[in-house]
Amino acid sequence: MSESVIRVAAAQMNCQDDVAANLGVASELVSEAARRGARLVLLPENFAFLGPEPERRALAERLGDERAPIQEALARMARSARLTVIAGGFPERSDDPERPYNTCLVLGPDGERVAAYRKIHLFDVALPDGTKFEESSATSPGSKPVVADVGGFKVGLSICYDLRFPELYRSLVDGGAELLVVPAAFTLTTGKDHWHVLLRARAIESQCWVIAAAQWGRHPRGRASYGHALIADPWGQIVAECSDRVGLVVADLDRDYLDRVRASLPSLAHRVL
Repeated sequence: MSESVIRVAAAQMNCQDDVAANLGVASELVSEAARRGARLVLLPENFAFLGPEPERRALAERLGDERAPIQEALARMARSARLTVIAGGFPERSDDPERPYNTCLVLGPDGERVAAYRKIHLFDVALPDGTKFEESSATSPGSKPVVADVGGFKVGLSICYDLRFPELYRSLVDGGAELLVVPAAFTLTTGKDHWHVLLRARAIESQCWVIAAAQWGRHPRGRASYGHALIADPWGQIVAECSDRVGLVVADLDRDYLDRVRASLPSLAHRVL
């Protein structure tokens, strides 16, 4: 495979409130991604735990603690599969014990931390179906956009609700991003109408590849996620998409194609504001 091409995978999971079981499924998906030749795999938001907030708070780990169960498991997955694992988000301890960060962690093939991004935009909404979320009551917001070097590509990090804020992705592109990752747990209500539209829009306006991992199906306390993990190209076309099941999508990302798109329609160079 050419040095300008990287094979990537996005996972789709149906996580519950059992950390060991969730991490077991994540490990299987990472191993499958490696068998299929991927050099990078993206796990969705809440890949380790999706359940009540008090339990989530209790699971919060200090970033960099190699003995912490979630981070130790991720490092083991990356080393065993010999690929980069991007996992987002999981509860990271903050200065407020009641409000951990929601953090996306990047681990290289050696299991070492490459980068970490704390979710900036928190999901506080009351949906038409009566579902209410108040993420800010149990989560501290991050403040800094993060672009990481992965396999020779510049990767812009984000998490779920961030997808609705194009100014974040402008900042990531300004930081050199060629690939955008969106680990998510989009609700069924919002996902069925907005998921594909927003991901394609971010790809088109940023002229970047987009990898989106997803939660799917039913979770504790009646929560339901839309799924449809996918990969989109810099022209906004969906090149791979997961059906309604736990699994993976895999695609080859070509920097030469990205360069051609940016050269043929130089909208990034035409920006005024």
